[in-house]
Amino acid sequence: MSQSDLKKVVVIGGGTGMPVLLRGLKKQPIDLSAIVTVADDGGSSGRLRSEMEMPAPGDIRNVIAALSDVEPMLMDLFQHRFTKGNGLSGHSMGNLLLAAMTSVTGDFYNGIKEISRVLNVKGNIYPIANQNMFLHAEYEDGEVVVGESNIPKANKRIKRVFLQPNPVLPLPEAVLAIREADLVVIAPGSLYTSTLPNLIVPQIGEALRNTKAKVVYVCNVMTQAGETNHYTASDHVQAIMDHIGTGCLQSVIVHNKTIARDVQMVYAEENAEPVKYDLDRLRQMGLEIIEEDIVKELNHSLRHDTDKVAKVLCSLI
Repeated sequence: MSQSDLKKVVVIGGGTGMPVLLRGLKKQPIDLSAIVTVADDGGSSGRLRSEMEMPAPGDIRNVIAALSDVEPMLMDLFQHRFTKGNGLSGHSMGNLLLAAMTSVTGDFYNGIKEISRVLNVKGNIYPIANQNMFLHAEYEDGEVVVGESNIPKANKRIKRVFLQPNPVLPLPEAVLAIREADLVVIAPGSLYTSTLPNLIVPQIGEALRNTKAKVVYVCNVMTQAGETNHYTASDHVQAIMDHIGTGCLQSVIVHNKTIARDVQMVYAEENAEPVKYDLDRLRQMGLEIIEEDIVKELNHSLRHDTDKVAKVLCSLI
């Protein structure tokens, strides 16, 4: 089957949830694209952002690692994080390479394309924007906090998130990928700091509403302290709709097995709990609900099962 005959699947997200989905999808016979947040301002990414005035590379680095097909040693090098060295400590090799390639090519997106070529990446990787952007959160009490890493610290209910500068200019290739897709997947992850920073970029929400593709949201399994305390599945969906309007989602995928008590207790120490799947309210929102066993336990932590999720998603096209 030629590349032009393959179904086009676009995954939107960031954080730790997105690479899990991509590792499974890259094995499938599809034309795969990833649209990735660049709003991170913590750690190595935050330092490179401020020092080099470039978009945050961390989430992009993890997506490159997920979609790359190279010798394990080369990938270990790419993901290596320095623990010593004045100025080097805390930086990852991949972030430094992305910063260097941005400097060499004069453009963040061109830098990503060059590194993707060298590391034999399957699919296309698009930063949501080719510029530095800053995430803001307004809480229900009216306080506004700046910075992705600061937003969960207030531990208050979030009313909305927004970006500065306004407007952020989305990468045209990212908008086109959504318009031409057969399936668009909103990946699980930190709702307000990894997922929504992509969706609230102007033209992205519009593209999601107008695409011919089915748009499916892979719902989080656990709540996240400081972002989604006590959120149900429909609360997650409602937050997306509140930010970009109704008519942007057609389906939601939820995990349908009970989470073991000992695992729940581990998460409870971080003030996290299983997301309650209020299926009746999801149906009232006009969504198709896909219930599957899509999670695996690893060292008392939960991760989406990359292969199971990929098969469920590909069954939709």
